[in-house]
Amino acid sequence: EEQSPDDGVLRVVTTVSPITSLVENIGGSRIRLDGIIPEGTNSHTFSPSPSVARVMAEADLIVLNGLFLEEPSLEMARANKKSDAVILALGDAATSPEEWVFDFSFPESDGHPNPHLWTSPLLALKYAELIRDEMVALDAPNADYYRENYEELKARIEDLDRRISAAFQTVPVENRKLLTYHDSFPLFAPRYGLEIIGAVQPSDFREPSAREVARLIDQVRETGVPAIFGSEVFPSPVMRQIAKEGGAEFIDQLRDDDLPGSSGDPRHSYLGLMLTNIEVMVPALGGTADAMSGFDPGPVFEGASGAKYPQ
Repeated sequence: EEQSPDDGVLRVVTTVSPITSLVENIGGSRIRLDGIIPEGTNSHTFSPSPSVARVMAEADLIVLNGLFLEEPSLEMARANKKSDAVILALGDAATSPEEWVFDFSFPESDGHPNPHLWTSPLLALKYAELIRDEMVALDAPNADYYRENYEELKARIEDLDRRISAAFQTVPVENRKLLTYHDSFPLFAPRYGLEIIGAVQPSDFREPSAREVARLIDQVRETGVPAIFGSEVFPSPVMRQIAKEGGAEFIDQLRDDDLPGSSGDPRHSYLGLMLTNIEVMVPALGGTADAMSGFDPGPVFEGASGAKYPQ
């Protein structure tokens, strides 16, 4: 049954699913959680429906990525939130403008930095810390519970980071290059010694021009990279062409904000998202993902979750 807004349970609204997953891991069974951006939706162009306004009006905490990723959701949150509700923009709090990354999909001329910080586990850990602090401040009676869940999640993310480093060590140095559909790995790549050689999707989400495509084909040929990566969310015939003409394999299984499996599956989590990406990326670049074996992507808290994902 629906809990009423005055039952004392901390009500949290989140946007993209990796953030929903981090919030769910820390809040566990003690929060009422609504994720508002359906999975498999382009978060850059998502516009919340009017019914979302009602959910936001009841929230105590609204957690977004920020860095200009979900502007319509942010506007709706500001317009509808309770006076004492907190809006937490994780990317803005986790980085300073000096640390912002600009690239092909997010050019400096637009002034909007690459918002995909969570694809770097250490930035996701920073997000988790910010989420913990806000929940502790808003819901003191459950503070110890949130802190314990955070500590467990921190151990899991630090383990993930070590395993990813070990996995990429097995990739031949000349293959440690990344060409993706969209610049989704701005801080992931440098962390694990990968060079980002390009992205196919320009900032305005149109298909790239013939000239841009020709340039990418040349890059694939010159670098000899064995594989380039697309995503199920952004199917791109252009990427198939670039791979074919550049002599690389095209793999369309990377994810940046679309969790693997469906709700209730162990991999349907932020940790599962990253685990699956490494299992896709590393073998395609000539390495082995054995370091990921036995990693647990499931929830860190005991008991059932309070998460509701929009279908």
